[in-house]
Amino acid sequence: MTSLLLADVRPWGGGAVDVVVVDGVISELSPAGSGGAADQRVEGRGLLALPGFVNAHAHVDKSWWGLPWVSYGGQPTTQGRIAHERAERDKYGIPSVKGASAVLREFLRHGTTATRTHVDVDLGVGLRGIANVLEAAAELNGAVEVELVAFPQDGVLRRPGVLELLDQAAAEGATSIGGLDPATIDRDPVGQLDGLFEIAVRRGVGLDLHLHDHGDLGAFQYELLAERTIQAGLQGKVNVSHGFALGELAPARRSELVELLGAAGISWTTVAPPTSAPLPFREMRAAGVPIGLGTDGIRDLWSPYGDGDLLQIARGFARLHGLRTDEDLTYAVELATTYGATFVHRENHGLAVGARADIVLLDAENAPDVLVRAPRREFVIAAGQVVVRDGDLQV
Repeated sequence: MTSLLLADVRPWGGGAVDVVVVDGVISELSPAGSGGAADQRVEGRGLLALPGFVNAHAHVDKSWWGLPWVSYGGQPTTQGRIAHERAERDKYGIPSVKGASAVLREFLRHGTTATRTHVDVDLGVGLRGIANVLEAAAELNGAVEVELVAFPQDGVLRRPGVLELLDQAAAEGATSIGGLDPATIDRDPVGQLDGLFEIAVRRGVGLDLHLHDHGDLGAFQYELLAERTIQAGLQGKVNVSHGFALGELAPARRSELVELLGAAGISWTTVAPPTSAPLPFREMRAAGVPIGLGTDGIRDLWSPYGDGDLLQIARGFARLHGLRTDEDLTYAVELATTYGATFVHRENHGLAVGARADIVLLDAENAPDVLVRAPRREFVIAAGQVVVRDGDLQV
């Protein structure tokens, strides 16, 4: 049995407590100064404590992080970026264990202790990207828990053999399989969904679809997805990534769709890009549509942006949606932490007894202060192990 005492920390900026961790799990929270002895002690000095961040939409297999600067290329369309990535990735050794490891380490340095990552599965790389990500995660000894989505970035039906690869990935441990713009990439929305749902039902995995299409075309695909989800009995196992159209629709149409999404148990992940329409997040909350935040790709052949800091994404969400009150700013931080748990299948993720001890300590007054300043992560504890100290990785 191993134990850790975090002395004098303030959960969510509240009163000071001591947090006792035993074998990687929070076992006790008591008033500061009453925690007793432990194998290891961290002096919290009144730092604010948050649960570990959950990155609900990442692409850790794609990055050139750690390599010399790569100038952006390709065309400003989804198809143009796919083609550019396929033409250039081998030149930069993408995917690789080293690249995935570099991204995961940046996640950890910024306080992310769990992620749902999409990993490209296609006719060029097969399942090699999945093997690379699993090896990179193993190097960190579980400090970042990784859930895998087998992602057909190059299309599904238009690339014969990809459905078989997705099926193999589901059989070998991917918790979800992905899809991509069934109407504009495969030009057969019913056919793509038929293939994906057949695998999901048979293998008992979830679905996570990248849907970029705007306006009525996007709304049409949300309807198809929701109807199919209910028919297949997959409520609670289907997610929409991006879903830009939802915020673009007329209020009555949007409300109708949000109610349908809630009835289908469909969740939503966003990276809150600044040029997108704000999501109707209040309606989504009321309808029971979970929302998760993610970094998407960072420093990859799609975009040179990104640093792995989910707090920056939460702040972007707050700014995109015009959030200003303490309650709303705190909600944005909760999206990056507590509310992200459902996307990595954690029932208990927080600063509570029985939760895995994933804790981030920051020098801040309260959660709104954390959000607007995104201060350095002074300490990061992952499964009861100190993995970041004074902002520096220890693993």
